[in-house]
Amino acid sequence: MKTRKTLALLLSVVMLVGLLAAIGPAAAAADDLPRDETLYFGGQQWGPVNGTNPLSTNNNNGMAVAANARGSRTIMFETLYMYNSLDGKLYPLLADGDYKWNDDLTEMTVAIKAAAKWNDGTPVTAEDMAATWAACEKVANGTYADYSAYIDAVEAVDGNVVIKAKKTEDGKPVNPLQVLNFLSGVYVQQAKWLDTLFERNGDDTTKILEDPAEDVAFSGPYGPYIYNDQLAAFVRNDDYWGQDASMWGKLPAPKYIAHALYSDNDAALVAFKAGQIDVNQQFIANVQNLWEKEGLPIATYMDEAPYGICATMPTAWYNMEIPALQNVAVRKAIAMAVDYDDIIENAMTNQSPSFADVPRSVMNPTDGEQAMYDHEAVKDLQWVGKDIEGAKKLLDEAGIVDTDGDGYRELDGKKIELNACCPNGWTDWMAAMEDVAKAGQAIGIDITTNYPTWDIYQTVYTKASQTEYAIFMQSPAGANPASPWARVRALMSSEFLGKDNNWSGNFGHYQNDRIDEILAAIPLTTDEAELKALYTEATEIYLTEVPSFSLMYRPEVFHAVNESVWTGYPEAGDGNNIPPMDCTDGYGIAALYNLELVG
Repeated sequence: MKTRKTLALLLSVVMLVGLLAAIGPAAAAADDLPRDETLYFGGQQWGPVNGTNPLSTNNNNGMAVAANARGSRTIMFETLYMYNSLDGKLYPLLADGDYKWNDDLTEMTVAIKAAAKWNDGTPVTAEDMAATWAACEKVANGTYADYSAYIDAVEAVDGNVVIKAKKTEDGKPVNPLQVLNFLSGVYVQQAKWLDTLFERNGDDTTKILEDPAEDVAFSGPYGPYIYNDQLAAFVRNDDYWGQDASMWGKLPAPKYIAHALYSDNDAALVAFKAGQIDVNQQFIANVQNLWEKEGLPIATYMDEAPYGICATMPTAWYNMEIPALQNVAVRKAIAMAVDYDDIIENAMTNQSPSFADVPRSVMNPTDGEQAMYDHEAVKDLQWVGKDIEGAKKLLDEAGIVDTDGDGYRELDGKKIELNACCPNGWTDWMAAMEDVAKAGQAIGIDITTNYPTWDIYQTVYTKASQTEYAIFMQSPAGANPASPWARVRALMSSEFLGKDNNWSGNFGHYQNDRIDEILAAIPLTTDEAELKALYTEATEIYLTEVPSFSLMYRPEVFHAVNESVWTGYPEAGDGNNIPPMDCTDGYGIAALYNLELVG
């Protein structure tokens, strides 16, 4: 890889000059951000920042406020632990050492690092974590909605954080796995600042959530520097506590982190090629052409396809409220007929392993998850795709045939007519939906595509009940501390039935009592053999019932880097165990401490 990068850097100089001229001043770096001290990002921030309020969901501040169990972005606000998708482990950040469960998994104790400080120099304490949970409860924000079913209380006891799990009637914890997600998915906020926030807004929830929080306390390595209609930039806190020997032992390499605001993906791609973006979270079709054909100093985590770690699975969901889709033969036949290789080659430009290489299940392609079910037990249920004859035979045997000679099959006397939907402009998903429609036509089922705008689409598929979309795309949970349980839950849990504004899963309204039993059992199962048996059974049910079907594997985030200014980014096989999470998310932020200037 190093040879490739060196040659690409030499070849790119002339091209770079032309590209810089093409971009123009609007996307240019701010004059007071020295290029050799600034790490520029792409694909994280669209539109001007509204605020930096960790309680709110209306900041539009992608670089600073993005909390998620799979890897919260911790340049400003920090979590107790950092999730590493490479090995599936949690690494202490504000926490001191490992978390400790009591014997019945109803209470967890977490110590706080003595070195951890807020940007005002005061210590981060267990009281801050307790105050954070209390504030989330008071304003009933997304954090409280996500975890209140699993966490009863968060308290400060003898200087430690004690997380008390919600219990069932028989005294067992509702779900210890969701408590693990809390550790990496929730920012710790300063109790003193929260008091100030509530006081100045008169405890008015609406005002609290709308407060831009310009005076917010933060514990991370960077603070706000420039927010305007062209740029969001952050400056390093050179007093950052993480340089203590108990944490990183030094400061992150870039003094500034910045994200210019681009009009669209095409403009961002031009800037990336020109070296004005260093780290790019953007799907780039045929990304390998940037170094193979254009000779640019651009790299991905892997030299070869799929170029990144695929941790999630964009999925076609069947709407169980559509009569024809209540028939499992129809569901499985469509899924068998889809040409997944075409989707992977054209929609994903091979940035996904094939289903021949990684047979379909409820697991993502990572080694850790693939080891968690019995492949032999379900191999006869798995399908690779483009099995037109097999799909036709399945429908014929189910008595779903064309009786009137129009080329389309009928079920219960009615022609099967379905639509396949995804948001307009999401080109890779649209290409996948075209393949689903082609599969239907090939086996005598009339499937047409429909591409509403995102603002419309997201109001429909999240409804408790809808018949507008028959087949539609969305991704289940990717990789987080509760995976793969979290994905089984997202794919099939009955807990989401009847819920409006459902962003969490089972969008097709499938119901299976045995799956619910399995989901209840997994979080309380510690025996590895029993756990594997449960995941194998869940996979068997999923492949038999086909309530949905994955169309591709996909990285949790895209991670491509331009090494014309900085180098030292994570690479597969480098031995550093840093995931390709854009140098900011979860344990991926460790990359900031390995960066070096080119030359």
